[in-house]
Amino acid sequence: MSVVTERHAEELAQGARALGVELTAQQQEQLLAYLGLLIKWNQAYNLTAVRNPDEMVSRHLLDSLSVVPYVAEGGETWLDVGSGGGMPGVPLAILFPERRFTLLDSNGKKTRFLTQVRLELKLANLEVVHNRVEAFKPATPFAGIVSRAFSELKNFTDWTRHLGDADTRWLAMKGVQPDDELQALSEDFRLDVCHVLKVPGCQGQRHLLILRRTH
Repeated sequence: MSVVTERHAEELAQGARALGVELTAQQQEQLLAYLGLLIKWNQAYNLTAVRNPDEMVSRHLLDSLSVVPYVAEGGETWLDVGSGGGMPGVPLAILFPERRFTLLDSNGKKTRFLTQVRLELKLANLEVVHNRVEAFKPATPFAGIVSRAFSELKNFTDWTRHLGDADTRWLAMKGVQPDDELQALSEDFRLDVCHVLKVPGCQGQRHLLILRRTH
């Protein structure tokens, strides 16, 4: 019996519609295949603290899809820092096949899982990098750098400063609006805009903070 049920499929379809995200049949299929891999590998690899598969559609898939409109605003190359089990990088790579996504994590078990996802889902636009963020030296700056519960804003921006430039947007997915973290930002970063995210099925607050470098 498949670990992914019709109920999961329906929750994903309805949730995406509520978010205003249009999924093709192939994208729906790929997202559910990713969910299946996540459920299966999580039992041995501890990829996510969410153990109940019935919570994963809202807390992982729909939460990742909630930032789609802001990723759509521009940028061909994206970095998901501390990607872990692949959120939001894998769902975004599925939604934007014409863009390139790099998933960076220092945990070898997690990058092995992400490599398996890339192979099984045939995501040619996805690159998996096993490295520490401060040691990662790409050839060109990324247009967008995203993190989901990776670290405090100051660490997120300081550790990834060398991976972007004045045109880069830093997208930090957070729970409650972290006013104290914003106060602690280094002087060369500023908050561009803060969006409240409404994620179907998710309890609690969700915010997306978009940051830029001032120089």
